[in-house]
Amino acid sequence: MKDKDMDDTLKSEESVLPESHIFVLPGDIIGTVEEFILGNNTFKHGGNVYSTTTGEVNINKKNHVISVIPKVGIPPMIENGDIVIGRVSDLKNAIALVEIALIEGKGEREIVNNQQAAIHISNVKDKYVKDIYYEFSQFDIIKAKVIDTKLMRLSTSGSNLGVIKAYCRKCHVILTKPSGNENKRDKLFCPVCGNYESRKLSSEYSGPAA
Repeated sequence: MKDKDMDDTLKSEESVLPESHIFVLPGDIIGTVEEFILGNNTFKHGGNVYSTTTGEVNINKKNHVISVIPKVGIPPMIENGDIVIGRVSDLKNAIALVEIALIEGKGEREIVNNQQAAIHISNVKDKYVKDIYYEFSQFDIIKAKVIDTKLMRLSTSGSNLGVIKAYCRKCHVILTKPSGNENKRDKLFCPVCGNYESRKLSSEYSGPAA
């Protein structure tokens, strides 16, 4: 009976583990410190384990070590018109600073040293934007279009461009997208603290639906 209970416990533990080989970006939550020992290309913050690089999650279930295997290859060149995925690193007045992680459609190879770019408030969306802090937040994962390679300027104007993953400013958990409420179309909801936040959302937002 004890052996059966132990087997059930092990199966239960394995069932809550995230799957290996999931593609992640820098700043993505890949687990918790209660579940895993930190491996290569990870860091911890607030009880969560984050990826420090673009690549695939690798889990050693026997030792409960989680790591990220970087995508390798010849770094792709960024060109005007490219669609890129990146993380918001900072917000300054009318500008969002973004670390570009990869170029869509170019083999998902990582950009060496995470190329820095910027989104000016005038390039956030077609409508007038009063405050960029209502459109983006630090650590947001965004999808944007390159409009100037010399100055490394990006635009999120377009329904498919914008924030594709966001974290609660208070709890740092992934925000959910409320469903069936037109008045909260650009709002996100925290399932932990109940906080509502606004973003310039992409139609491809990957957070779970509420």
